[in-house]
Amino acid sequence: MPNAIIPTSTPDTVLQVSALLPSLESALSEHYRTVRLPELPDPAEYLRIHGDEVVAAVTSARVGVSDALMDALPRLGAIVHFGVGYETTDVARARARGTDVSNTPDVLTDCVADLAVGALIDVMRRMSAADRYVRAGGWSTAPFPLASRVTGKRVGILGLGRIGRAVAQRLEGFGVQVAYCTRTPVPGVGYRHLPTAEALAEACDALVVTVAGGRGTEGLVSAAVLEALGPQGYLVNVARGSVVDEPALVAAVEARRIAGAALDVFTDEPNIPRALLESDRVVLLPHIASATRETRAAMGDLALRNLQRFMTEGVLLTPVPEASPSTH
Repeated sequence: MPNAIIPTSTPDTVLQVSALLPSLESALSEHYRTVRLPELPDPAEYLRIHGDEVVAAVTSARVGVSDALMDALPRLGAIVHFGVGYETTDVARARARGTDVSNTPDVLTDCVADLAVGALIDVMRRMSAADRYVRAGGWSTAPFPLASRVTGKRVGILGLGRIGRAVAQRLEGFGVQVAYCTRTPVPGVGYRHLPTAEALAEACDALVVTVAGGRGTEGLVSAAVLEALGPQGYLVNVARGSVVDEPALVAAVEARRIAGAALDVFTDEPNIPRALLESDRVVLLPHIASATRETRAAMGDLALRNLQRFMTEGVLLTPVPEASPSTH
């Protein structure tokens, strides 16, 4: 990785806020005067002296751009996110100061939906648990316990955006009964709409979480929702860890108030509560829903094209919507 460039008097600097895909980092360094903030010996000092040279910031969905960093960049015109989520950046605040914000929608929808369905099958059929059972020699002593089938079950999708719809379309092949919860019914969708997360959980055998992260959905999957899901119900979360009340989930798993959970995201990644680590009814994944070579390459390409469009035309290719953020 090349060393960070610290310009002395040249404007129109691109600030790389966090570690990114190596190919994207290389493209930034090749095409723009790029400063990698994490590599600077004294980031605060750099921002104090050179903050007014930065016109665009490129960051990851997990890191975003903080209010303090925004304030240190008076000429900041664009924040480019590598990822579909952007709840780590205050978009309303950015736009109020004249800074537009983009993300990388659509390009990761399929891979996230694939993983959500795979995680649902895994936790209901107990595939990961069965793998561990075989490796530990359990099969030679007793048959593996029976699991639950997926076909024909009632599956609720919490959040029916791009990813939620892709999950629903895949599940149709399993003959499941799909229902969903959003603030208002989605036009043109034939699935059953339920007005609250609790009502959705009560009406389904498995709840798949694809709703947006951020303050508006923090703790949405609450103790009451998990209680409504019940001891035969399963939870799958491929959205954000903040959407699930993690202490309530831990309590529900320990007390067997839900049948199991498959989780790709957590409240304090990479730290996971011990009770979840020790439960054989919980599938744990290291935030890999979009982690395929094909998807990450497409995300990097779209992030770069957003930056290119801004640097040449002053606008972004995929600005985030005015409403709440997408899911992943």
